[in-house]
Amino acid sequence: MTVVEFAGVTKRFGARAALRDVSFALPAGSSLGLLGPNGAGKTTALRLILGFTRPTEGTLRLRGRSPEVTAAREGVAYLPERLHLPARMTVRRFLELHSTLAGVESGSIAREVESVLALTGLEDRAGDRIGDLSKGLNQRVGFAQAFVGNPEFLVLDEPTSGLDPIGVRDARDWIAAARSRGCTVLMSSHILSEVERVCDRIAIVNEGRIAAAGTVEELVEPGESLEDAFVRVVRRT
Repeated sequence: MTVVEFAGVTKRFGARAALRDVSFALPAGSSLGLLGPNGAGKTTALRLILGFTRPTEGTLRLRGRSPEVTAAREGVAYLPERLHLPARMTVRRFLELHSTLAGVESGSIAREVESVLALTGLEDRAGDRIGDLSKGLNQRVGFAQAFVGNPEFLVLDEPTSGLDPIGVRDARDWIAAARSRGCTVLMSSHILSEVERVCDRIAIVNEGRIAAAGTVEELVEPGESLEDAFVRVVRRT
């Protein structure tokens, strides 16, 4: 099964093309990391998948349907780069509300919330107001909401932003655990080492196009690191 398919997708904002003739497919159970400089088009690609905006040209399918179809987005979880969480709400109340929105049965919400609190190390902060938390703890709350309901497809935009080294390692473990149960992952990041560790395949995006794609072994030339390969690809395109 193909979870996401781009076919000749172009997205323009006025005269500027954020994406240009992009084509790729993401099979179920796989993981793809999007790498690219600022403004390359990575976040635009994620927003198209989630139905937040529409392609200007080309075709995009999420589970074989338009992302605008509600059923296509069931089981999809999103962690944006810029979190806007309700500052006055406690962590627990926010996760209870999100569980309801995610379709968790009412009788299972308390158990689900305790599960994601334990997973993300937030048990002791469950009664705290979100606005009183540090950036790193807010990012953990973001991960907690993303894991509610055991999603089938995780869309992660700069997921380790604001996390300390322990948090980065924890996030890597959380993503790996999701993958081990068959979750499909699409991850955008500036941290090459994290993408290399988490993802099966990598796509390097530059100026709205996929400049190179493949496994790390396919992208890296003899004697290179992934960073070397990334710089080489970006500079030549």
